[in-house]
Amino acid sequence: MASLITLICLLVMLFCPAVLNIIAYPVSYRWSLAISDYIVYVCAPRLFAILNCYRKFHFFGYHEHDSELPEQFIIVSNHQSLLDIPCYMNYFRRKKTLRFVAKDSLSRHIPVVSEMLRTQGHCMIPRKAKPMDAMRYMEKFGKKCLEQNQVPVLFPEGTRTKNGELGKFYSAGFRKLTESTGLPVVVCALDGGWELRDLMKIMKNLKNGSYRVKVLKVYDNPKTKEEQQQILDEAKELIAQQVAEWRKKPGEVR
Repeated sequence: MASLITLICLLVMLFCPAVLNIIAYPVSYRWSLAISDYIVYVCAPRLFAILNCYRKFHFFGYHEHDSELPEQFIIVSNHQSLLDIPCYMNYFRRKKTLRFVAKDSLSRHIPVVSEMLRTQGHCMIPRKAKPMDAMRYMEKFGKKCLEQNQVPVLFPEGTRTKNGELGKFYSAGFRKLTESTGLPVVVCALDGGWELRDLMKIMKNLKNGSYRVKVLKVYDNPKTKEEQQQILDEAKELIAQQVAEWRKKPGEVR
């Protein structure tokens, strides 16, 4: 019964903005942007509130490093699920305007998500894009974020993990983003999304599950390729350590 109530609440919450944005997107950019902002700033927090109320699914956002965050920065994070996007939106709430680097397949035929990503100007890179074309997308995206005081979010793994383990961190997009913006780099870790990758996992793991997000370290903007690679290597190590700590037996980590 709790699962049914949860599903109904989520459908009621998301149905209207999803349908309205599908209608508004080809007609009015201003209307679509307003609806997209409503999805980000209102629906994302309510999503986790509903899951907590009916399924005891907990969102843990650790904010002890907030005072160290610069005005504008690049987020580098591991990637586990499509839910990582609302997870970060919920974590930063209205404090920062986030823009994600994602595959362009997400910008089509996904209710709630697709129109929002297109309208808000997230970086949608075609899966079959040539490396040079992909870097041009990244450069243009970085400059736009810098001009509009937005925070770009990059998942260096390039794809979602299937088992929760960290994949390889690719450096090309990271280098282009740091070069085009000149922004500091903030390393963040998240965990919990890999258990919610598909419908079967959601039904099995949602009850008493959790999503965790934490800022781990702030770096100055890297000036050389060596510094860029060092940050990526350290980021992967820091994230792996944090995720391992979170996965200790219940009660060992607060």
